[in-house]
Amino acid sequence: MSVEQPLWRALMGYRILTLLYAIGLFVSAYDEFARPWVAVVYFAVLTVWTFATLPKIANAAACTKRFLTADLTIALVGILLTRVADSAAHIESGSPTLPSIWTAGSVLAFAIKGGWRWAAFASTLVAVANLVHRGTPARDTVHAVILVWVASIAIGYVVEVARASERTLARALEIEAATRERERLARDIHDSVLQVLAMVQRRGAVIGGEAAELGRLAGEQEVALRTLVSGGLTPVPRVSQDAVARAVEEEADDDGPLDLRALLAPYAGSRVSLAEPGAPVVLPPASARELASAVGAALDNVRKHAGEHARAWILVEDDPDSVIVTVRDDGPGIPEGRLAQAEGEGRLGVALSIRGRLRDIGGSAELISVPGQGTEVELKVPKQLSRGIR
Repeated sequence: MSVEQPLWRALMGYRILTLLYAIGLFVSAYDEFARPWVAVVYFAVLTVWTFATLPKIANAAACTKRFLTADLTIALVGILLTRVADSAAHIESGSPTLPSIWTAGSVLAFAIKGGWRWAAFASTLVAVANLVHRGTPARDTVHAVILVWVASIAIGYVVEVARASERTLARALEIEAATRERERLARDIHDSVLQVLAMVQRRGAVIGGEAAELGRLAGEQEVALRTLVSGGLTPVPRVSQDAVARAVEEEADDDGPLDLRALLAPYAGSRVSLAEPGAPVVLPPASARELASAVGAALDNVRKHAGEHARAWILVEDDPDSVIVTVRDDGPGIPEGRLAQAEGEGRLGVALSIRGRLRDIGGSAELISVPGQGTEVELKVPKQLSRGIR
């Protein structure tokens, strides 16, 4: 049910009660009317109109502009007919108009249907009609006009806010339902297709030859499929290592478990694709920080050795016993024996920045590179060991 539906129901009751009230006022002052038959005819029309149009105020769709115009016209005519039906002395003594407070129901219908702007328009017409009826801006008339004007605009504004909130809530529920369905698909696919593609990729890289090309294609399809089903965090432009470090520190201020996806999201950019599960990948703070830093070091090596235009892919896998992050690039690869030579020359980027970090948290780092086919770094952190690290 719409949030405004109770207002329409309340308006239906208001119109009936105020009709009875206006008729009661007329009956109690019948002898003071100069032409009571004019009031009798008007109240007969008003009664038929009020009950015949109850379906028109059942909801916003039924309450059309044509109905609102006719309804307000009947209220304005009743105000102006008061001077014809009533005596001048009675009017000067402050007697109410023929429709009395029934008129406010017409204005409220404008407010509920169209908001505060429609309410301001209708209440202004009612104010003008009341001032024409009295001839002079008497205190009681001005008071009643201002009361209707302010109340109707306030109700119209509340209705607009309620409608906006209802739309926001509906959109949030749609997003929540879509997210749950996406996570369900991600779990199902992760347990079948993605694991097979990951296995083909790894085995192909080990076997080499045509199998390596098949493994590379399987890896690309795995990344594309995981991105499609999981959606993941919205990639943001590549930021500096200092900015990442600050974000990591802020994220870990409460010393609670961290979602690894949030720490890896800053690495994504125009040339770095990030694919991760739809559900959070939770690790202890120390493990998550070190693993994210190792990924950053691997990407630094990509930019340094493969060039600024090289593409890289980050794949996060949340297995039951471990978390695996794979960083793959499309660079020229590393010649055989080059890493050992670099370590002998004192350049320990891979040994310390990557393997050393993973070793400190009980994990491992494996580097697979085929000349001409890029490099792949697989970072693995066992969950059982990482639980004890703080």
